[in-house]
Amino acid sequence: MGNSLKWALALLPLLAVSAEAADPSLPQAVADTPEDSSLPPGWALQVTPYLWAAGLKGDISPFRRGPTISVEKSFSDVMDHLNVGGFLDVWGRYDRLVFSGDVMYVNTTDSHVIGALPVIGATPGLSADVDTVQFSATLKGGYRVYDDQDLTLDVLAGMRIWHISNDVTVNYGTFSRSYGEDFGWVDPVIGFRAFYKVTPKFSVHAQADIGGFGAGSDHTWQTLATANYAFTDHLSVSAGYKILDVDYDSDGHVFDSTLKGPVLGLTYRF
Repeated sequence: MGNSLKWALALLPLLAVSAEAADPSLPQAVADTPEDSSLPPGWALQVTPYLWAAGLKGDISPFRRGPTISVEKSFSDVMDHLNVGGFLDVWGRYDRLVFSGDVMYVNTTDSHVIGALPVIGATPGLSADVDTVQFSATLKGGYRVYDDQDLTLDVLAGMRIWHISNDVTVNYGTFSRSYGEDFGWVDPVIGFRAFYKVTPKFSVHAQADIGGFGAGSDHTWQTLATANYAFTDHLSVSAGYKILDVDYDSDGHVFDSTLKGPVLGLTYRF
């Protein structure tokens, strides 16, 4: 798959709905609810697809019987192996009650050509393909503890759901053998979200959460900061930086990793 097609797939969520610069992940640069909103009074809703140019660093054991390996990949390395990826954030509010959901899906294939086996005579080449699917969804609810014309502060609690799937296929001439494993867990999380309107068009936003506490992973934490610009009451764009860290080690599976990089999102407010 060429790099241009991979970029198109990675950017597809930005072209689908309008979404993440104004949520608890990428906030609003104007009021929560546009003046011409069709939502019932007291309700606010915004959706944000976004691009996260994240690199990966950590220690991973994708198979229960396999060794733990150190991994360090830049965003360009991830793009070289990307099949499809998507990121979506949804945020809602009713009066002072707030709700948020952030979903990540990344599918990659890493191919390795080992070459001919060291035996006498011509032999077919030996190669291996490793397909990895990483999915996480952070679902939170909370309460707006401070709300004025320019500044809001929400406290939130919820869970982060993880699912990791790995399949390895070994090819030797016409012979092919595959093996796969998947594992997952759920982490409780607590956090906050703050939003400050600098001007009617420009705003800044920060949010963070922490969790795990040994219930799923040993620990997990996430932080995000963005600057936002509103083109209209309904549409805004956000740019910033996001870090997601998790340390999971259970039943022979290890996923101790940090993903971090810049984010770019497009938000639509209903």
